[in-house]
Amino acid sequence: MKYIFLVGDGMADEPLPQIDNRTPLEVAEINNMQNLAKKGIVGMCRTIPEGMPPGSDVANLSLLGINPAEYYTGRGPLEAASIGIKLGRDDCAFRCNLVNIQDGRMNDYSAGHISTEEADEIITVLNKELADDRVHFYTGIDYRHICVIKGRFHNLKCTPPHDITDRNIDQYLPAVEGKKRVRSLMKRSNRVIEETQINVRRIKEGKLPATQIWLWGQGYKPQLPDFHDRFGVYGSVITAVDLIRGIGMLTGLDPVQVEGATGFVDTNYEGKADEGVRSLKEKDFVFIHVEAPDEAGHKGDAELKIRAIEDLDRRLLKRILSEMNEDYRILVMPDHPTPVSIKTHSKTPVPFILYGKGIKPNKVNVYSEKEAGKSKIFIEKGHEIINLLFNPVK
Repeated sequence: MKYIFLVGDGMADEPLPQIDNRTPLEVAEINNMQNLAKKGIVGMCRTIPEGMPPGSDVANLSLLGINPAEYYTGRGPLEAASIGIKLGRDDCAFRCNLVNIQDGRMNDYSAGHISTEEADEIITVLNKELADDRVHFYTGIDYRHICVIKGRFHNLKCTPPHDITDRNIDQYLPAVEGKKRVRSLMKRSNRVIEETQINVRRIKEGKLPATQIWLWGQGYKPQLPDFHDRFGVYGSVITAVDLIRGIGMLTGLDPVQVEGATGFVDTNYEGKADEGVRSLKEKDFVFIHVEAPDEAGHKGDAELKIRAIEDLDRRLLKRILSEMNEDYRILVMPDHPTPVSIKTHSKTPVPFILYGKGIKPNKVNVYSEKEAGKSKIFIEKGHEIINLLFNPVK
């Protein structure tokens, strides 16, 4: 038996006036998902435990069967694991965005979706100018990087930059324990970054420059349970996002690199499908994560989100299904909603489809937030959703 878990990050949404009070998922042409819905189970799942933030870190821990309330220590250390950073006991890993701030406002949380190559130049300069025996910067992917600071920051409060697009940053700067140290580093980065040659080039090319770093998602090294020990199968993780790769690696899943996987709408959907099929020839489980719908949601762009969902369905899901025999199961769902109207994540439960060997269809045969909400199947604890993949409801 082969098992596929396909995640469209942030794919769920709320009805939007500009598309006749429907959601992007309802508007998108997703023939392959709808075929699975007709032949499988459609239900709802709460991926964010009560009292926890609706981040992709919390949600994807849930999807991989890990209770975030028990194991979550922060986003930073999960991403750090993905790029091979060995954290010591007192090493606090922060997610380090390159951002564009204009007139005190968060103009763009991704510095115009700066490329990894361009960002690496900036990270190199930051290490030269700001790093010391207690601070170091590490290059990640695109605008997403890591800063490790030695010290204790257990009560520090930080805000994800994608939560405050178009807002004045003053009230969202790091607060409480360790705030002066972290704020100072962020402020000092402004002078260093604005003087880099890469920013000069980007401005000449009509692109947004990076103006400073934004630190958030801090935490210490977690100890996550092993995937094979829990479910008896070996598996792989396919993603363009360090966070998801890190979670997978810390649970024992093998990371699979895909050339051209960007974490945006221009990602290599076909490559992810092909590598997913290839990995299933050696292993029994693959977790395939697609970031594009989430990025479109953060941009507040409904049309872009519809396109991302359609590409996931037509270019990735269809390609996988065409290569599978009858001895498999597939679970398709978002990790959380990223509503276009608010440009950030929400805690609302999300719809899922479960299809494959041994799965008997329920009475809901359309995949959307509204129709899935009519299902009698509701998974209250998100970390239990993966159990359905290995042990379907009877």
